[in-house]
Amino acid sequence: MSVQVIAIDGPAGSGKSSVARALAAALGWSFLDTGAMYRAVTVEALHTGIDVHDVSAMGELARSVKLTTLPRVSVNGRDVEDEIRTETVNEAVSIVAANALVRHQMVRRQREFADEQPLGTVVEGRDITTVVFPNATLKVFLTASLVERSRRRGEEGEASVARRDVADSTRLASPLRQAPDALVLDTTGRKVDDAVEEIMQWLKNQTLS
Repeated sequence: MSVQVIAIDGPAGSGKSSVARALAAALGWSFLDTGAMYRAVTVEALHTGIDVHDVSAMGELARSVKLTTLPRVSVNGRDVEDEIRTETVNEAVSIVAANALVRHQMVRRQREFADEQPLGTVVEGRDITTVVFPNATLKVFLTASLVERSRRRGEEGEASVARRDVADSTRLASPLRQAPDALVLDTTGRKVDDAVEEIMQWLKNQTLS
């Protein structure tokens, strides 16, 4: 790879965003929340009345939409940071994320983002280690108990998180799965700083090896 990437995958509520964001800050690298990208596209579809089940229309939306994730998530210049975690979006985003045309456009954007960063990027999502950056500098798979993950998701209960697990792991386009060479980190009962410290040690060990 021409750029350094730490790729972090894992199911909903495993701590990907918190750990990846803190890790990027500790390293002085850029951070990319790919889940927010799919949620932003979902928000725009709902906002403009596009049927999220319309494969072609959603693919075109993903291609043409102006999307940023930092410092806040925005679509076509509209701040949607507070909209992407609503229950309506929670229910629709799995449909959008399963669309192969949408995923193709999002993967392109994710790779372009990493290529543009001067130092390195910490990227988190559900297909980062297996599809987006299969040759990442370091691959990490976060996990946690269903009870813990549901608690972290707040109003999104165990049943909703479990349904998301099934949808993410069984979709035809880039399903959630652990890469064979990914290092597994169970975040149940662990603080973010502890997880970050362990990943940084893994990175150090890999660099020295």
